[in-house]
Amino acid sequence: MEHLIRLDITVPEDMQDLATVALVRKLQYGWEEEALPTGDVRYRVYVENPAFCEEFLAEMKSLVPDARVERDEVENRNWAMAWREFFTPVRVGELFMVIAPWMAESQDLEGRIPIVIEPKMAFGTGHHPTTALCLACVSKLAKEGRLREGMRFFDIGTGSGILAIGCAKIGMTGLGVDIDTLAVENSRENSAINGVESAFAVARGSADYTQDVFDVVLANILAQPLRELAPQIVARVASGGCLVLSGLLATQADSVEQAYTALGLAPARREIDGEWAALIWESV
Repeated sequence: MEHLIRLDITVPEDMQDLATVALVRKLQYGWEEEALPTGDVRYRVYVENPAFCEEFLAEMKSLVPDARVERDEVENRNWAMAWREFFTPVRVGELFMVIAPWMAESQDLEGRIPIVIEPKMAFGTGHHPTTALCLACVSKLAKEGRLREGMRFFDIGTGSGILAIGCAKIGMTGLGVDIDTLAVENSRENSAINGVESAFAVARGSADYTQDVFDVVLANILAQPLRELAPQIVARVASGGCLVLSGLLATQADSVEQAYTALGLAPARREIDGEWAALIWESV
């Protein structure tokens, strides 16, 4: 496609959380976010499909009726440059810093482990709140000694591969799967950029892609598929292994947790970041 639709969506500051809900529900990639001097927040989104654009805006307007929208058409080749304009390093947990390839030589890592992500139309640059929350859970479990070198991971809905790359960089090996072909391609590219191809295999598929079991299973997807896939996800966790679920609102945590406790799991530990939640089982 030669052109993209660029949307500038401005919302009142007190509506920021609801606007983010709309973004998370509908978009499978990142966006630009800027606090304006007026106190409002502006989101810049690039969309390829006009029909999807209207669907996304309807979702935004249903949650944030006061949202103001400006749209423009830009050349598709400008996408990469748009990322360069606003991509900033993301410090996640105590261990990681997410950076873009053009930052690799100049960015002060502050003693953190770099995860280099090529920003494209694929989920997971670390700017996304649920991605950051799930990666922070990996960081915390590693600092606690629960995740360590030699263990195996399974990343369901791997997106850009950011979570799997984090696991690989602390000495683990494993598999990432995604139903989106573009996400699989992006995660393979990012695996190569980070030099972890031998530790991180990628495939197109979902929780039932393999019958293997793993020391840690990560699933940063949405609440409904987390509930629907509960039996397959739990079956992939080795005895005594960890399970980390993210991609859900704090208000959805109870119903997701119930789908897993119904399968015999104990109550989960919760990590909350604003409107978002992650569920952690440290020993399944």
